[in-house]
Amino acid sequence: MLTTREYMDIMREQVEAGKTGSFPVSGNSMSPFLIHGRDTVYFSKPTRALKRGDIVFFRRDDGSYVMHRIYKRDTDGFYIIGDNQTEMEGPVRDDRIFAIVTRAKRKGKLITPASPLWFIFAHIWINMIPFRHAVIDLYTRVNSK
Repeated sequence: MLTTREYMDIMREQVEAGKTGSFPVSGNSMSPFLIHGRDTVYFSKPTRALKRGDIVFFRRDDGSYVMHRIYKRDTDGFYIIGDNQTEMEGPVRDDRIFAIVTRAKRKGKLITPASPLWFIFAHIWINMIPFRHAVIDLYTRVNSK
């Protein structure tokens, strides 16, 4: 049985060779957009300049792999954050980012960056960092009744 790191090492090699990879979402940092154990992402080597709102895979200096959304870029690199987080990580150097998420299977349906829900998370939710946990708590309370 492969560890997540071993699997991602193989996926990274495939992506660098020009192939598309997929990975079941693991962890909660990208919720509420992507849910652990329910959703799957599809990714490939970036073919354009990366921009705010893109979901990317990168490898940290400690060797761990992370999938988060780009918040901004400056001269030192990218600043990246998960949809369920309020603190940014960065700068992440360009050479650490190896893939961009091109589509996702969410609740069994295939969605792309052109979908309205993707747009909301890439362009609106990304600006709500200080309020994210309050919004999620409110949503959870309303939907649990």
